[in-house]
Amino acid sequence: MKRIDCFISCCGPEAASATRANLSAEPAVSSIHFLGADEPLAATGTLRRIAAEAAAEFILLYIKPTKLSFVHFALERMLSVADDTGAAMVYADHFAMTGGVLKSAPVIDCQFGALRDDFDFGGVLLYRTSALKDAVARMDRAYSFAALYDLRLKVSQKGSLVHIGEFLYYEVETDLRKSGEKQFDYVDPKNRAVQIEMEQACTEHLKAIGGYLEHVFKPVAFDEGNFEYEASVVIPCKNRVRTIGDAIRSALSQRTSFKYNVIVVDDNSTDGTVDVIKGFLSDPKLVYIAQDPTWHAIGGNWNAALHHPLCGRFALQLDSDDTYYDENTVQKMVDAFHAQNCAMVVGTYRMTDFEGNTLPPGIIDHREWTPENGRNNALRINGLGAPRGFYVPLLLELNFPTTKYGEDYAVGLRVSREYQIGRVYDVVYNCRRWEGNSDAALEIEKINANNTYKDRIRTWELQARVRANSLKKV
Repeated sequence: MKRIDCFISCCGPEAASATRANLSAEPAVSSIHFLGADEPLAATGTLRRIAAEAAAEFILLYIKPTKLSFVHFALERMLSVADDTGAAMVYADHFAMTGGVLKSAPVIDCQFGALRDDFDFGGVLLYRTSALKDAVARMDRAYSFAALYDLRLKVSQKGSLVHIGEFLYYEVETDLRKSGEKQFDYVDPKNRAVQIEMEQACTEHLKAIGGYLEHVFKPVAFDEGNFEYEASVVIPCKNRVRTIGDAIRSALSQRTSFKYNVIVVDDNSTDGTVDVIKGFLSDPKLVYIAQDPTWHAIGGNWNAALHHPLCGRFALQLDSDDTYYDENTVQKMVDAFHAQNCAMVVGTYRMTDFEGNTLPPGIIDHREWTPENGRNNALRINGLGAPRGFYVPLLLELNFPTTKYGEDYAVGLRVSREYQIGRVYDVVYNCRRWEGNSDAALEIEKINANNTYKDRIRTWELQARVRANSLKKV
């Protein structure tokens, strides 16, 4: 039988005792090591110690500070799959005790482009010892927060990470926040030191696999096309009767030195949204597009606005439940295009409740997007920030994917492959969180579907970058 050395994250005495008992009952377990409070798995030094001490063919890392127990014959199953596939690491679906209720916790396949540092493998990671030792030997930078992320990136460079779609163990979920609250962790200022390390690890990985892009961009000539309007605020919407009026008023109240309009694209609303929109038609700046009943989603609604004959040279985002920060947003965004010679601009927003009161973490400025490395770091983070503005002649060539999730991220990655993405660090947007947000409280199946799609987008983009770099060397 294959043997396993287990290394368990620091946990309380009760959880440690139960986990030890459960592991001791497993025939495949050779040794059990509990890490101290000063030995986090996120630190490179801890991984070096594990690599030095491990003697069995496999290493089990348990990264949660809670009790662990297994389904019958689960470890044997994981060893069997690892042996059959030659995997460098295997992980599995599991059950999680959440608020006293046992729930299924399926995870997803790890793709080539699944570079998110928050990728959920579950708490149990079964590494082939030789793969882990080889990866640790190649660690030339000591991290305090990014070591586990660095490990799986380096392991993936030479071996496969195999997902076992079977529920094989039980753990306790300690983060009980809703999905809409978790998604902003990576931009919370208190996590900045963590993000810097994660970016360093990802950048080194991209260099190792040939996907890194140098700081060289195509110039943008802003004289393409014949546009009546310099800018258009684009508001896609569907069934937003409570909020669409606020969004339109915010857009129509902008003060600019150029001619702009507001394009509202309604995707077959049935709740009175259309009546609210029509109430603004007396303003000549408003352009109303009523979609036909076929499938459009957010991406298709954006395409309808971009291809409309009255669309401006620059298209600026405003979601139907948000508002601009003040009357200067459109001017600031357009000025940034010219000042930074970029094909896309990302602004800064403030998190608020429905009444406009600031919510934690407050101002989101996405400073992880740096001019020097933003296009590479974009493959690690799960979004490119907001509000977004686009140079329309380029978008008319690319188009948005016809989907209701990740469409803006897909376009942003594609733009960044060749062009600079500019930044506005002044607050220009109010991002309102309320019960009607589409991502406020998602079930695990929907979260997994969304993450799978964004990982697929990253995979396609990374493959394109690797191929482009390889052609440059020919």
